[in-house]
Amino acid sequence: MVAAGVAWGAYSIRGGSAHDPLATNADNFLRAVPFTLALSAALLRGFAATRDGVLLAAASGALASGGGYSLWYAVVPALGATRASVVQLAVPVLAGLGATAFLGERLTSRVAISGAAILLGIALALRRR
Repeated sequence: MVAAGVAWGAYSIRGGSAHDPLATNADNFLRAVPFTLALSAALLRGFAATRDGVLLAAASGALASGGGYSLWYAVVPALGATRASVVQLAVPVLAGLGATAFLGERLTSRVAISGAAILLGIALALRRR
C-alpha cells in the first residue's frame, strides 16, 4: 500500500503539470498495455473471456479509470500538490457511498463513522489557518 500511495502521488504530481491531461493519460494507458498483456499471459491459466466481460473491462478501464485520471489531472494544478494529496483521501469514502448506492451494500454504523472521521480529517487538513 505504501508503494501504491507513493506511485499515485508521483503520478498525480507529474500529471498535474501536463498540458493535455486526456492525451497524457491515454498515452500512459497505451504504454501499459504490452506489460499488462505479458503479465496476464504469464499469470493466468485456464483464462476464459466472454464478449460482455471484455467490453465491461474495457469500459471500466477506458471510461471510469481514464476519465477519472484525466479529471484528476485537470484539478491537481488548481489544488496544488499538498491540497490534492489530502483531497484524494476521500476516495475510500466515495467508493463506500458508490457501493451503497449502486451495489446494494449495507451502510453500517462502523462504515459511516469511519467515513465521517475521514471527511473530518480532510476538513481539518484543508482549513485555513
